[in-house]
Amino acid sequence: MLVEEIKRLENVLAFHAAPTLMGMKCGSLPTLSSEEYNIDELSRLFAKRYFGTRIGARIISRCSHRTIIYLYDMRLLEATLSDKAVRNFLAEYGYDKSWDAQSCLDRLCKRLTQSDFPHEIGIFLGYPLEDVKGFIANCGKKCKLCGVWKVYGDVERAKAMFECYKQCRIHLCKELKKGKQLRSCVA
Repeated sequence: MLVEEIKRLENVLAFHAAPTLMGMKCGSLPTLSSEEYNIDELSRLFAKRYFGTRIGARIISRCSHRTIIYLYDMRLLEATLSDKAVRNFLAEYGYDKSWDAQSCLDRLCKRLTQSDFPHEIGIFLGYPLEDVKGFIANCGKKCKLCGVWKVYGDVERAKAMFECYKQCRIHLCKELKKGKQLRSCVA
C-alpha cells in the first residue's frame, strides 16, 4: 500500500472508528470506497496486525463501489460477548452460547448476507443491550434520544458516551494532522 493511501485510510479510520481504536467501543463499521482503496491490500495490512493484536478487521460486504469493514477491539468484543444477558439475547438469533468471538463474528457476517437485517449488530458495535432490544421492539421508533445509536434506556449515560466518542475522534484526527501515524496513537 502506498504511503499516501495509508495516510488517507488512517484519516478515514480515525474519523469513523476512533472509539474502537482508542479502546472505548468494541466495534465500528467504516465504509470505504473500493475505487479509492485496494481492499485486498487492506486485508493483507490487517492480517499483518497493522494495529497490533488488539485490533482486528473483517470485510463484511463488498459491492462495486463500497466495502463495509467491521473493525473491532478483540479485548472489548470478548468482554461484551462474555456477558450472560448478551449471550442469552444473541442465542435468540442463532448464536450458540458456547461460541467464541470469532464464531459469533462468522454468524454475524452470514446474517448480514440474508434478507432481514440483523439488528443484533448493535451488540457488536458496543451499544447497550437495553438499547438494542428497544430498537428491535420499537422498529427503530419511539427512542428517547438519537445520537451514535438510538437510545431507549439510560439517556444520561448515552450522552456521556456520545461525548466521549466525539472526543476520541477529535483527539485522533488532531494527532494525524500533527503528522503522527495512526498505529502509534492506537498502541
